[in-house]
Amino acid sequence: MQKTKSVSQRIDALRKEIREHNFHYYVEDDPDIPDVEYDRLLRELENLEVENPGLITIDSPTQRVGAEPLKVFSQVTHRVPMLSLSNAFSKEEIETFDHRIRENLEADEIEYAGEPKLDGLAISLRYENGELVQGATRGDGATGENVTHNVRTIKSIPLKLRGTNIPPLLEVRGEIFMPKKGFDDLNTRQQKMGEKAFANPRNAAAGSLRQLDPKITATRPLTIYVYALGEVSESFHFDDHFSLLQQLKKWGLPVCSEIQLVKGASGCQKYYEYLGEKRNGLPYEIDGVVFKVNNYKQQQRMGFVAKAPRWAIAHKFPAQEEMTIIEGIDVQVGRTGALTPVARLKPVFVGGVTVTNATLHNQDEIDRKDIRIGDTVIVRRAGDVIPQVVKVVLSKRDDKTKEFRLPQKCPVCDSDVFKDEGEAVNRCSGGLYCGAQQKEAIKHYASRKAMDIDGLGDKLVEQFFEEKLIENIADLYKLERDDLVKLERMGEKSVDNLLVAINKSKETTLSRFLYSLGIREVGEATAMALANYFGSLDEVKKADAETLQKVPDVGPIVANHLAHFFSQSHNVEVIEKIIEAGVHWPKPLAKTGAQVLDKMTFVITGTLVSFSRSEAKAQLQALGAKVTGSVSKNTNYVIAGADPGSKADKADKLGVKVLSEDDFNHLLQAPQEYLVSLDG
Repeated sequence: MQKTKSVSQRIDALRKEIREHNFHYYVEDDPDIPDVEYDRLLRELENLEVENPGLITIDSPTQRVGAEPLKVFSQVTHRVPMLSLSNAFSKEEIETFDHRIRENLEADEIEYAGEPKLDGLAISLRYENGELVQGATRGDGATGENVTHNVRTIKSIPLKLRGTNIPPLLEVRGEIFMPKKGFDDLNTRQQKMGEKAFANPRNAAAGSLRQLDPKITATRPLTIYVYALGEVSESFHFDDHFSLLQQLKKWGLPVCSEIQLVKGASGCQKYYEYLGEKRNGLPYEIDGVVFKVNNYKQQQRMGFVAKAPRWAIAHKFPAQEEMTIIEGIDVQVGRTGALTPVARLKPVFVGGVTVTNATLHNQDEIDRKDIRIGDTVIVRRAGDVIPQVVKVVLSKRDDKTKEFRLPQKCPVCDSDVFKDEGEAVNRCSGGLYCGAQQKEAIKHYASRKAMDIDGLGDKLVEQFFEEKLIENIADLYKLERDDLVKLERMGEKSVDNLLVAINKSKETTLSRFLYSLGIREVGEATAMALANYFGSLDEVKKADAETLQKVPDVGPIVANHLAHFFSQSHNVEVIEKIIEAGVHWPKPLAKTGAQVLDKMTFVITGTLVSFSRSEAKAQLQALGAKVTGSVSKNTNYVIAGADPGSKADKADKLGVKVLSEDDFNHLLQAPQEYLVSLDG
């Protein structure tokens, strides 16, 4: 008994000592013992745990690798969305950003946290009671992949946090990346083994983290810097971003040492220039600088746009350029029928990747730059932006170059190609009959914000077309179980789940259905405005461009797109087939042209995640509502985000219904039906 106790104590002491050495090595960047001594301690711990398996714990430094390979990554829903950032490419854009912040906050000067924009893979780490329980990729911002087994193999990520006052729930966001030296060493090993080398550190990091076998990830030189919070315990609060990062560092989470506090646009510019000069000497790749309003209360006041915070911006470094030859020009047809000329290039290494294609945008752009097949051109690539042809090197042009014109017939379906007046884009008139448009139209139709057909992904849509099971959207509702179970990688359970999802999509709302049709420039808000104004699909279909412009959020361009779409007989035929298959929505409760929230008064309070207050206000006003700043007995509803304050309390006292942000989203999706449910 005494021996077991002493072994347990030695194991605990070794774990504590190794965690401290990890902290000094990965967080402080100041190793306090030689590598050989660290290895000796780790081996001693490993041997003791092998001899005493009952004493092994999941947070032990030895337990980083060991999980069996996965067959597929499971999905993780981010309770706090992982948002992207708006980009700036010039000093003037940063000055505009700073001016907008100061104007909105009514402040003379703003303090920003400046951070290197790491070129890696965004990750979310979830700690419960100080122990790592989940790692998830960003994905689309709302849903990512569960890569917990893989992040556990990354030595710089603590399996157990150190220190005190750690909140019960702490979710941090950061960037997993591969240092330059590690990348070079990895490619050397790949080449020695006859394997394909990685194009750049970012691709190497992403590919390494998404290995189904964590043992492979463990061999890759990945590391991390954390830079933000996700979901945390309600009791956890910090006044500013910089102080938060220092606390995360004390708990053992690596934070980039280059982060600095700066003031105003001039301070941002100095920091940008400082990192630009230092960039090549850094041990990791960066493609710009991120500036965040440091004060959290000011961040909350600024709010968010659809997918990005208003209080942060990424100032990208100048694009990198190289010279190559255009070997040919291909024409791609997109979901909306747009014909895009794409230059086929002699492969060239630009901005860390090998580029073989570059967009030429449209015929006007080709003519303006006088681009010809066979020309020597300068190609530019900035971050993840699609490579572009900057200009032709005329001094290298010879008599063998050929001029290029977009075809008059669609290269996919041979339909006529047209060009709207005032537009630069040529489009296929094939509509929902065009093969290129059909596939993309179905993918859009099935997407989460459209008809939400869970399980109908891009690869499956492609497979349906290859097997000639569908030709257009309406054919989705004719799919037979016997045909689906014969498909490769489609088990019986997957087939049954898909058929249930397809059948479930038949019950929808008019706004979702209008959005699902993929009409040019008709997004969710416009579809909602159309549904609320007209009340029925028939009224939308027969409306001319002039009538359509009476709808809030519909201008002449969108009105023409709508009128053109519904004037095409083949589009109407497909829609009729979809409705014949059983797709339906509640009948309108209001007369045509009525605004559903007319004569209703709303108050918005607290911080919303999906919208800024001004955007939420605009959405309500588009439905006819009046939005005021104070709660009274005449208020119909109060929409309360995070930290709603006294307005929500006053609403309770006056008996005014308080809606959460989820309630608000339901209201926007189907206002008529939702109001009926509230009254009920």
